[in-house]
Amino acid sequence: MDRDDLKEHLKFAKELGVSGVSTDPAWRARDVRSVPLQPDVDANPEPAEPRTTISLTPIDALASVRADIGDCTRCKLHAQGRKQIVFGVGNPQADLMFVGEAPGADEDVQGIPFVGRAGQLLTDIIEKGLKMPRADVYIANVIKCRPPQNRNPEPDEVATCEPFLFQQIDIIKPKVIVALGKFGAQTLLRTLEPISKLRGRVFDYRGAKLIPTFHPAYLLRNPSSKRDVWEDMKLVLKLLNE
Repeated sequence: MDRDDLKEHLKFAKELGVSGVSTDPAWRARDVRSVPLQPDVDANPEPAEPRTTISLTPIDALASVRADIGDCTRCKLHAQGRKQIVFGVGNPQADLMFVGEAPGADEDVQGIPFVGRAGQLLTDIIEKGLKMPRADVYIANVIKCRPPQNRNPEPDEVATCEPFLFQQIDIIKPKVIVALGKFGAQTLLRTLEPISKLRGRVFDYRGAKLIPTFHPAYLLRNPSSKRDVWEDMKLVLKLLNE
C-alpha cells in the first residue's frame, strides 16, 4: 500500500469513527470472536417469587439448640462422670427465668435442673413466694453437665457451654432473669464482686432485667438469708408487673 492509498484508508476509517490505532501486538492479534456477547435485557422482567422466611416457635428453637448440644463432648466434663445433659425446663415463653451454676447429683440423674433439696426450696420460692406455678417459669444453668463432686465450673467449661445458655435466653426473651448464687451471678455479669454486694441490684442483661440473689443451697445452710431473698423476689414481682 503506497502513501496515497494509506492516506485514503485512514480517512475512511476516521469517517467510520475510528479515533486511532494501536501498535500493541496483543491488540492486533485479538480475535473478535473472543469478546463475550452481552445477554439480552428484558425490559419487563417477571417479578421474582417472594422468599419465604421460616420462623421457629420458641419450643422448636429450644429443641434445635438441644439437638445441637447432642451427647456433648466439647469439654472435659463428659469424661469426668457426668451421666447426662441437663438442658433446662419450663415455659419456653416465660417472663421469668432462673439461672443457676451447674447441675448437682440429683439433676444429673433426672436430667432436670433444681430437683434436689435446693430445687424444692426454689419451687417454694416460686410457688409460695411469687405465687406462680413452677411450670410458668424457665430454669437452666450456666453449664449443662455436673462437675465432679459438685465443684465450681472451670473457666474453659464455662466458655464452652455458656453460648448455649445465651441462646436459651435469646429464644425465651424473659423480662426478668434471676441469677442464683455467687458463681451464676459472677459468670453472667463478668464480675468478681461477692453475691452479698450484687444481690438487691438490677442489671440490664441481653434485653432483660437481671437480679442476683442467694442460691437455694446457700439458704439451706443459712436460713437467716431467706429474708434477703424475699426482698429480691419482691423486686422481681415489681419488674414483672411493670
